[in-house]
Amino acid sequence: MSETDTAPARRDDDASHGFFGQPRALANIFGVEMWERFSFYGMQGILLIYLYYSVERGGLGIDQPTAAGVVGAYGGAVYLATILGAWLADRLFGSERVLFWSAVVIMAGHISLALIPGVAGVLVGLLFVALGSGGLKANATRIVGTLYEEKDPRRDAGFSLFYLGINLGAFFGPLLTGLLQTTLGFHWGFALAAVGMAIGLIQYSLGRKRLPDASRHVPNPLERRRYPLVIGIGVAGIIVIVVLVLTHVINAFNLALWVIGVTIVAAIAYFVVILSSRLLNSDERSRILAFIPLFITNAAFWSLYQQQFTVVTIYSDERLNRDLFGWEFPVSWVQSINPIFIILLSGVFAAIWTKWGEKQPSTPIKFAAGTVVMGLAFFLFLFWAGGGKNSTPLLAMVGILLVFTIAELLISPVGLSASTKLAPRSFQAQMVALYFLSVALGTAMAGQLAKLYKPETEGVYFSIIGGVAVVIGILLAVISPWVLRMMRGVR
Repeated sequence: MSETDTAPARRDDDASHGFFGQPRALANIFGVEMWERFSFYGMQGILLIYLYYSVERGGLGIDQPTAAGVVGAYGGAVYLATILGAWLADRLFGSERVLFWSAVVIMAGHISLALIPGVAGVLVGLLFVALGSGGLKANATRIVGTLYEEKDPRRDAGFSLFYLGINLGAFFGPLLTGLLQTTLGFHWGFALAAVGMAIGLIQYSLGRKRLPDASRHVPNPLERRRYPLVIGIGVAGIIVIVVLVLTHVINAFNLALWVIGVTIVAAIAYFVVILSSRLLNSDERSRILAFIPLFITNAAFWSLYQQQFTVVTIYSDERLNRDLFGWEFPVSWVQSINPIFIILLSGVFAAIWTKWGEKQPSTPIKFAAGTVVMGLAFFLFLFWAGGGKNSTPLLAMVGILLVFTIAELLISPVGLSASTKLAPRSFQAQMVALYFLSVALGTAMAGQLAKLYKPETEGVYFSIIGGVAVVIGILLAVISPWVLRMMRGVR
């Protein structure tokens, strides 16, 4: 009996003994994704301040610009690693196995951060977490899709539950790791991230057998005769990177620039390969061309949005009044504000788009609006720019991050959807990879731009960064009629 023959029976069985009416296996993916996001955002919430806090405060004493660049480069590397994770699943191991071992690698990364002191622990830990998170991110969503038949009415609700798990983890992670960091020290916070990933891994392991066979399927197996070539390329790549690091060609200060460069080269290569393919018809080629301005706009958006983990973290540490009934709450707690708003507003946005139906704004206009709103969020900082320590009220930061969330909901879900709608039949996975490359580019740029941030000139910084985003959004709105024509019927 084939894999596709066995899957529906499993789904029917799960329907009557399910997870909120969903397949029971969804609880497994929900859990591992929730705990992975708990560990990911919990660690990231304290990472930047760990890098630049003085040794006396438990940190490494790295200067702020370099520290911000490292965090941005790491974030970009996570999205770059999704391409590797997707390739390993498609060509060698299948999504389920890649997800499992990615979780193991993530846990090893957090353990390294917790136990290995100094810069060595950061290098090893961030490398493992980036590679593992990329593999898990690339395959968790794909596995959720295998739980449903194409026309299963529970599908959208199942994905909504899945994304709820993501945001629950993103909410609780910074709260708990930040609390441990302020009371016991940074390495205890990193250790809690490792414990969270271990819990997710254990619960996932207990339910792996419930996953459908389709999650283990290798869609496009690599021919065995090509194994030596692939292994050789991989080993050569590792050797080149090690040599560049040992000779200081790649260093902490220019790491974000390297990630930006690699991402741009990879994106151009992807566009060239797809556009030059003989498998494309005229409509598909036109849609790829339409995706180029969306790609650029998306990268610009994420270069601002991801500054939550660089500039906003520094601002929260040095400007925000974090007094809570006489107790100064941890810097990382600010990172839990955005997930609350996502949980509250994602359903509202879904309802609005559903109610408007065909009258809702087109994809280019949503991209433009999201980027403009993101720029306006940076303008809001100007009301308190130049103030001293504790000069920005907590409610002001809550309001600014609410605008961040509105911008995210205008562009982020729409972007991933657009990459699938515009994808040629022969390059569906590659189009999703292109979307993640735009996020990787924007995230690395967030780290590079953060090097320009200085508290004494923050008004100029917020004005220029916000203004550029508004201009890019307006330009996309102006050319949106052309983009829509090139999208050939896709809105």
